[in-house]
Amino acid sequence: MKPATTIISAISRYLHHDDTLPLPQLRRLGIIYSSYRFVVSIFSMLMVYISARAGDSASLPSFLQQTALSFYVMLSLILLGLFYVVTKQMRRQLAFGLVLDVIILSLLLYTAGEPDLQLTMLYMVVVAASFMLLHGSQALVITLLAIIFVIYQQFFYAIANSMNLANLGDALLMSASFLAVGGLSWSISQRLVQLEKVAQSHAKEVERLNVINQEVITQMVNGVIVIDKQNIVLANLAAHQLLSITQDSSLPASSTSTNIKEMRGDTPHAILSNFKQQLSKQHSQLLQACLSVATGQSRTFTYDVPEVANASIFGKLRVQIIPLKDDSKLILLEDLRREQASAQQLKLASLGQLTASIAHEIRNPLAAISQASQLLMEDLTEIEANASNVNMTGNHELYEMIFSQTKRVNRIIEDILKLSRQQAASQQAIVLAEWMPVFLDNYFQGHDIFLHLKTQPTISFDPHQLEQILINLINNGLRYSSYSHPHAYVEIEIYCADSDVIIDILDDGDGIKTEDLKHLFNPFFTTDKAGTGLGLYLSQAFCEANQARLLYIPEHEKTCFRFISPAIDSENILQAVEENLY
Repeated sequence: MKPATTIISAISRYLHHDDTLPLPQLRRLGIIYSSYRFVVSIFSMLMVYISARAGDSASLPSFLQQTALSFYVMLSLILLGLFYVVTKQMRRQLAFGLVLDVIILSLLLYTAGEPDLQLTMLYMVVVAASFMLLHGSQALVITLLAIIFVIYQQFFYAIANSMNLANLGDALLMSASFLAVGGLSWSISQRLVQLEKVAQSHAKEVERLNVINQEVITQMVNGVIVIDKQNIVLANLAAHQLLSITQDSSLPASSTSTNIKEMRGDTPHAILSNFKQQLSKQHSQLLQACLSVATGQSRTFTYDVPEVANASIFGKLRVQIIPLKDDSKLILLEDLRREQASAQQLKLASLGQLTASIAHEIRNPLAAISQASQLLMEDLTEIEANASNVNMTGNHELYEMIFSQTKRVNRIIEDILKLSRQQAASQQAIVLAEWMPVFLDNYFQGHDIFLHLKTQPTISFDPHQLEQILINLINNGLRYSSYSHPHAYVEIEIYCADSDVIIDILDDGDGIKTEDLKHLFNPFFTTDKAGTGLGLYLSQAFCEANQARLLYIPEHEKTCFRFISPAIDSENILQAVEENLY
C-alpha cells in the first residue's frame, strides 16, 4: 500500500494549486455527462427487465438492485433537467451526481455477488469526469471513495466465499488504475483551463482592439465606407455628414451614426440599409463608380456633391478606393475644404510678403501727392478769396479729384497691408449666441441689424478674422440696401444644417447681376465706385483659412451671403481643452 499512499500524497500536493473550467464550458460538459448518466441508468434498467423476462432465476434482479436502479434513473433525469434550469449551483450538482454514481455502482456491484469487471470499469468514467469537472480535492475524495468501495467489495466477497489473492491483487491494480486515470484526467482538464484562459485573454484583447479601432474610425474627420460584395458593412459618422445622409427617424435615436460608437448595439443592419438606400438615391454616380472598380484595383478621383445633397455646404470630395485582402473595398472620403484652407493660408502668407513691401513703397509718394493736392486746394481757396473776379472752379475740381483718388488708393493699400499682417488662423471655440450680440453692440450700435438665432451652435474660428468677415458683409448690406430703400437694414439668421453652422447676411438691395457672379470674389472687383474690391476677397480668404466657406445664394428672395462653418459639439470642446491642458 506504500506506493499507493505515495501517489495519493503527491497528487494531493499537486492539486493544491488546482483550478476549474469557467462556468459556460463547465455547464456544457456537465450536460454531456448528465446525458451519459441518464443513458447508462436507462440501459441498466433495460438489462434488468430483459433478464427478468428471460426467466433465468440465477440472474433475476434483487429488490435492492431494482430499487437502486429505479432511484438512479429518476435522479439522473432530475440532475439532467437541473442543468437547463439552475446555473448558479452547477459544481454542487456535479459533485452530488458523481457521489451518487459511486454509491449506485457500489450497490450494483454488491448485489451482483461477485466481482463484475464491467461495473468496475464504469468507475473509471466517474473518476475521469470528477477530475475534469470538480476541484482537485473534491475529485480526489470521490476517487478514494471509489477505491474503498472496490477494495471492500473484494474483501467482502473473499470472506463470504474463499480468500483469493488474485482477486485482491486485481482490486489493488484497479485502484492504482483509478489514481492514474484521475491524474491523467486532471492534467487534461488543467490544459483545457489554461487554453480557455488564453482564449478568453485573446478574446478580451481582440475586443479591446476592436473598440479602439471603432473609436478611431468614429473620430476620423474623413468619411470611411467599407463595401463587401455590393453590400455596405461600415459607414462612419463623417461619411454621413460629408454626403449629407440623415438617419431614418424610425430608427433608435442612440444610433444616429453608423459608426461604431453607436453601432455597437443599436440595429446596425437597419442603419446600414438606410444608408445604402439614401446613398443610391442621392449619390448614385458615386456608388456606381465605387462598385465599378475591379476587385484588387485602386482608384482616386474627385466627386462633386450634387445639389440634392446640399452642394452649398460641401463642394468637392476626394474619393480614394483601396482594395482589402478579403476582396472588399475601403472607400475614404476627404473634404477638400481642409486642403483649400491650407492652400489659402500659404497664399495669404506669400501674398502678404509680396504686397507689404510694395504697399509701403507706394504709400510714401502717395502721401506726398495727397498733401500736395491739399496745399494746392488751400492756395486756390485763398486766391479765389482775394481775387473774386478770377474763376478757377475747374482747377479746384481737379485738385479735389486728385485728393479723393489718393484717399481711395490709400484705402486699397490699407486693405492690402491688413491682409499682409494676417498670420495663420488662431482658432477658438466661439458660442455664437453669446459672441454675436457683443459684436453687434461694439461695431454696429445705432444701425438696424436684426439678429435671428434659431439655434445656439459653437464654431471653431479666429475671432478677429470672423469680425473682419462680418464687418465687410454687414457694411456691404447696409450700403447697397440704402441705394434701394431709404431705410437701410440688415438681417442675420443663424441656424444649423447637418453638421454645419449657417450664418445668412440678408439685405433688401438689388443683388448681384448674373454676369457679375463669376467675378464676385475676385480681388479688386467691385460694383461700387467708392469700393476697393477687396472686402469680399479678404472675407472669402479668411473663411477658407478657417475651413469655412462664403457663398452668394442667388436663389434667395433677398440678397444673401451665406457663411458656412463646421459645428463643434460640447464633447469636442472638452476634448480640445483637455489636449491643451496636457
